[in-house]
Amino acid sequence: MGRSGTSEQVISPSNRVEILQTVEFLDSFMDELDNTFEVYAPNPYIRMSLHLIQNHFLGKTVTPTSLIGASGVPYATANRRLNEMVELGLVDQRPRTPSGKTFSMHPSEKLIKSWMQFSERAKRLAGQSFVPAEQARENDEYYFGGSYMAAKSIPPIKILPEPLKLNGGVRVLVHGDPTFMVMESLKRQFEQVIGTPIQQRAFSIDRLREEILRNAERKNSMYDIVAIDLPWVGELVSKNVLLPLDSVMDLPRLDPADFHTAGWSATHWDGRAYGVPAQTTPELLFYRKDMFAQAGIEPPETTDEVLRAAKYFHDPAHGKYGIAWNAAKGTALGHTFLMTLADFGQPILDLPQIAGGFDATHLAKGDHKICIDTDLGRYAAEYLLQLLQYSPPNILSMSWFERVRPYAAGDIPMAYGYTLLAPYFEQDPTSPASGKTGYLPHPSGRGARHVAPVGGYALAIPTNIAPERLHAAAEALMVFTSPEAQKLYVQNGSLTNPRYSVAADPEVRRSSTVFEAVDGMSWRDELQFWPRPPIPQISEIIRACGEELHDMLRGVQTVKSALQRAQERAEKIMQT
Repeated sequence: MGRSGTSEQVISPSNRVEILQTVEFLDSFMDELDNTFEVYAPNPYIRMSLHLIQNHFLGKTVTPTSLIGASGVPYATANRRLNEMVELGLVDQRPRTPSGKTFSMHPSEKLIKSWMQFSERAKRLAGQSFVPAEQARENDEYYFGGSYMAAKSIPPIKILPEPLKLNGGVRVLVHGDPTFMVMESLKRQFEQVIGTPIQQRAFSIDRLREEILRNAERKNSMYDIVAIDLPWVGELVSKNVLLPLDSVMDLPRLDPADFHTAGWSATHWDGRAYGVPAQTTPELLFYRKDMFAQAGIEPPETTDEVLRAAKYFHDPAHGKYGIAWNAAKGTALGHTFLMTLADFGQPILDLPQIAGGFDATHLAKGDHKICIDTDLGRYAAEYLLQLLQYSPPNILSMSWFERVRPYAAGDIPMAYGYTLLAPYFEQDPTSPASGKTGYLPHPSGRGARHVAPVGGYALAIPTNIAPERLHAAAEALMVFTSPEAQKLYVQNGSLTNPRYSVAADPEVRRSSTVFEAVDGMSWRDELQFWPRPPIPQISEIIRACGEELHDMLRGVQTVKSALQRAQERAEKIMQT
């Protein structure tokens, strides 16, 4: 009868209550329909799902017979529908006897996740229909896996019952950004939590990738946990650098539904998770709300509006410039080009189009074509050339942190930047941008959808970790990425967060408007990871694009030539 095993998804008490309330309401509602309309026919899929979910959370055993009995349809029909649900991965079976001839039935992780999301949608729809408008406006924020209406403070992080046994302590390799530097500053506190020393090394983005690959060549890994940039997932998995998480831990303990959907999906390759989001940091457009209001200019929603605003504010004679962005040669500009392509509605690969964007969940199947030298590619390249006119004079050497510095200093009113860079001005009371910054998804070009390209890092476990260190490393990984830890990072200066529950915490939401902004983008399905599809060759492709387009920006080659050369180089990279 299909699959075996069951999901042991960990659900918070508040979510458990909400799901049970939804199930009980729907069960009663369907009973009312059944008793009211003579022509009403029960839906066996919904009836059996309700029965499974309810008994799962109540800890009661469900047998095939009781499940079929709950369907409300004849036995033969219910049995066929149950088989279909098993084959679709909605229902798991667990042998009840050593002979394996009898089974208990359980909702799969897929079904539980769907019901978590549905219970929130149902509550929101009910609120829209029945709650008075004044009250609804006060409680109109919503997200999958929890509710701002019932937001509760996340408690302080607790010390593990038993200290982790790791000779020499837990060894962590990270990126040298503000979030991971906050982790470093909290090292003593986390050492008390896990009961062992923490050794953390930090590198720049390119050196971090090199060190991860170098470490993979060693017989035994120097690190228990490594931070990986999301676009690297395909490359590192294909080179057998990372362990699949389901081989080292019980994934439901992580509460996957609590992570921003795009951030959690970006850690997967061929259907398996290889990292836990440590920071989900979309690249946004930062803009000075006070300057725009004073000038009577609306926040830009399109690339044309960005250019008009940049032109208005550009005043190089007085040391003021229109906009800053990632334009340094190589990796930095390459990332910018891929995201700008997305702003015009095109991924760099021929990904299938789906509702909300493009499907990047089946990249492991390969056989993708490069899409650089296209009409939309030309629009994206020409947009970057136009931005150049209103940028600081050193724009062609600006990367990552450099683009935010003039924004924090008040020299420019707009900057493309990751949310992890927001502390440079949000938490600097001397910055003119402090408390006066608005956060927007990337303004779109030529009628495309708004996109907030997801960046950030996940924590992963190297394949060549010594076996005796594996269990403790997995436990440390869960501690470092827990809601309690994430809230602690925010309280100590980080402005990135991968979890819905953390962003809903009242103390976190008061610390910066960026959390509310990012959650709104996630709710509107604007957070996407397809702009930088994590195929194995993506790092080299990004570098090639960044080199060719840098020559274009310097006037060394034309738009047409730059796109042609980038296309040719990317195609050769794909062939290898």
